[in-house]
Amino acid sequence: MCGRYTLLAEEAEILREFGISRPIHGYEPRYNIAPGQQVLAVIHDGREKRAGLMKWGLVPSWSKDPKIGYKMINARSETAHEKPSYRKLMSRKRCLIAADSFYEWKKTGSGKQPLRIQPEDRTLFAFAGLWDQWKGGGEPLYTCTILTQEANEDVAPVHDRMPVILPQDQQDDWIIPVQWEAHQAKEFLDQLTMDDLSMYEVSTHVNSAKNEDEACIRPLT
Repeated sequence: MCGRYTLLAEEAEILREFGISRPIHGYEPRYNIAPGQQVLAVIHDGREKRAGLMKWGLVPSWSKDPKIGYKMINARSETAHEKPSYRKLMSRKRCLIAADSFYEWKKTGSGKQPLRIQPEDRTLFAFAGLWDQWKGGGEPLYTCTILTQEANEDVAPVHDRMPVILPQDQQDDWIIPVQWEAHQAKEFLDQLTMDDLSMYEVSTHVNSAKNEDEACIRPLT
């Protein structure tokens, strides 16, 4: 799964990377992004790409209770096209979720050791995501989930799952403003090549989502 990540890039870098022309309302760099919090997502509205904040934890439009989002922070890329909660979103509500690293915890003899994991050749990237709009309350609620896949050889010794990281030249293809069949979105994900990833140990300071500072990413010495 993917349960914690970072986005430390400045707004100008994000606008440049994803080809966005409008400012991002409310954006702040983050050291320790956790489920239930606001995350930066990029969509294509048919005319242009737009970036904005969504709540991490998908609340399907048909849901009666928004609390379901806490159980839907990740969706398996292998089966999302078959699931009622994700099938229509795979077809028409795909998004990019901007990041520059993610955390995972490796089991050791003394507990769990957090690691920060990053592509070797990119400082800013995007997870493949799905989003939806829920109107059960007053203001519309925009939420998203991160798609995951079987871990590559870099991450497998730490965890059996990892987020889907889109190659830079296929980020726009994922959010192209055409309606795919759900199985076509799966086939797109299946053919992606994986980035080489590097990782290093960080302090258990990152374990608490309340901690939001540079100590979260500082390498252990």
